[in-house]
Amino acid sequence: MSNNKRQPIISGNWKMNLNHYEAIQCIQKLAYLVGKDDFDAVDVTIHPPFTDIRSVQTLFEGDHLRFILGAQHCHEDDKGAFTGEVSPAFLSKLNVRYVICGHSERREIFGESDDMVHKKVRAILANNMIPIVCCGETLEEREAGSTNDKVLGQVRAALAKLTPEQVSSLVIAYEPIWAIGTGKTATSQDAQDVCGAIRREVGVLFGAETAQQVRIQYGGSVKAANIAELMVQPDIDGALVGGASLDPDEFARIVQFRLHQD
Repeated sequence: MSNNKRQPIISGNWKMNLNHYEAIQCIQKLAYLVGKDDFDAVDVTIHPPFTDIRSVQTLFEGDHLRFILGAQHCHEDDKGAFTGEVSPAFLSKLNVRYVICGHSERREIFGESDDMVHKKVRAILANNMIPIVCCGETLEEREAGSTNDKVLGQVRAALAKLTPEQVSSLVIAYEPIWAIGTGKTATSQDAQDVCGAIRREVGVLFGAETAQQVRIQYGGSVKAANIAELMVQPDIDGALVGGASLDPDEFARIVQFRLHQD
């Protein structure tokens, strides 16, 4: 399938890095490097730690910056006795538009199940935000030849009982666990093969039109040196960027990937 009609989306996941002072400095540097033509061509979402979100929101809105505010996680309920958790309703009030859901670190370290991820997807949508639904396999699963079983199973669980309209609006991020923070990256063809399988699965579940509309990112040691070869693939519509998004110069070059494509 061609991705010519899907707006690319590059997302910077800052994880547990940068306090709110550092976040402001990072955004200000990035705003100097990323111009109008870049924003016209690519959606750029920034996902800072929770303590930074209000400061980043104020900067985006006060300086009329075209970055899109995102969050890294949320709870499945709007309120309740959940000490330390963050309500999707609270995020929505801060004009958060995208929320990462089911990131491998949440699954692997904090034990989030497919059912929990599904509930969070529904909560994010119910609060008029867009989920970035993560899926991916371990090195052991990859070597056993079960990548598609693992990834497509996660996709089916996350999207269960959604409408085609809901699915067409969200983002799916394929992030092989073995490539996150390791310096290893799936080859562009390997990434395309899995992203293509995800799109075909969405087509089976929700129809060809929905499959054509949903945006699929690749995540896993994405950097300026490999972004262009990833983005040229027909079923890769963007990137979920971790460590490289903390460096404004590097992240700007990733956002400007189209300038480096043949």
